[in-house]
Amino acid sequence: MIESFQVHGGQIRHLAEHFGIPASQLLDFSANINPEGPPSAVLAALRASLDDLSIITSYPDIQEAELKQSIAHYVGVSHQNIVVANGFAPLLKAALHALPIRRCLLPVPAFVEYRKTLECAQVHITPYILRPECDFHYNTDEMLSGEQDAILLANPQNPAGVACKREALVHLVAGATERNVYILLDEAFVDYLPEDSLTRDIGSFPNLVVFRSVTKFYGIPGLRVAYAAASPHIASALNECLPPWLITTLASRAASAALEDESYVSRTRLLNYRRRTQLQSEIEALNIGTYPSAANFLLFRLPSFVDPVAFWERMISEHHIVLRSCLNYESLPKGHLRAAVRNDQENAFLVKAVSQVLAKFP
Repeated sequence: MIESFQVHGGQIRHLAEHFGIPASQLLDFSANINPEGPPSAVLAALRASLDDLSIITSYPDIQEAELKQSIAHYVGVSHQNIVVANGFAPLLKAALHALPIRRCLLPVPAFVEYRKTLECAQVHITPYILRPECDFHYNTDEMLSGEQDAILLANPQNPAGVACKREALVHLVAGATERNVYILLDEAFVDYLPEDSLTRDIGSFPNLVVFRSVTKFYGIPGLRVAYAAASPHIASALNECLPPWLITTLASRAASAALEDESYVSRTRLLNYRRRTQLQSEIEALNIGTYPSAANFLLFRLPSFVDPVAFWERMISEHHIVLRSCLNYESLPKGHLRAAVRNDQENAFLVKAVSQVLAKFP
């Protein structure tokens, strides 16, 4: 029953149909999207764009010059370092086609699209198992000891949200450079801890490709904007492997407007830290284990006597709360679920519901 809904979060319409609950009555904790919604500048940019008929009657800028400039200014690199696409997967696929990668080390558990994209590119995968009892810690020396051409990893990680310190990542990339190994680094949630980002280090490491998202942090997943940062040589190679016009003009203008709102960024970081800390404390008070997340979600571990599938279903059927099932995360032990950090009222509702459902298991 649950298998149909475990590939990704955010599948509210399918779940509503399956459980016979109106989609408007489901509270989605399965997708890690900023609960504050998009910056007001995004909505203003979209409205202004719709007043200009040429925005939808003309093709988008094939070079995406304005968007690349906005991203480059936001992260502090040159526009020549930036590659844009309508999501992470096309960018990773382009990198695997552009670079001589045949063997890749993949720390697991990890975002399921990593393995899928690697397999489609016929890249041999060597899993590197991260242990929950060690808070999914990256051992960078161990990760460099194999015979791989590349290492694909995330900071913060998904599904755990655990962050790796910048110093450790620099050590890993430097060691990989000496071995002619590419580092493919997914920083989809690094906007919550920019001090640990390696985006600005692409000039020092020609083997580093960093992937980032605009849509999660800024609450605009329906517009699909992601980007990669790399040396000009690699960026050019990635662009050659991508089809044209991947991003609409509306999405481009909205993303550019979002990236200019500095007050939104600082407010989001503060709110998320406070809400995540409180939610984690209240979940742990229910005798449920958590991990030290640095992102806008929490991975938690149910007590051993609780059936995670039954728990997940009861949260939906009895409380209309959708958590992220983690059954399809490779090497993640049974009993884990993930919850996004939402606003204070919704987080309180989640804690109350978890407590009530937990009490129904012997």
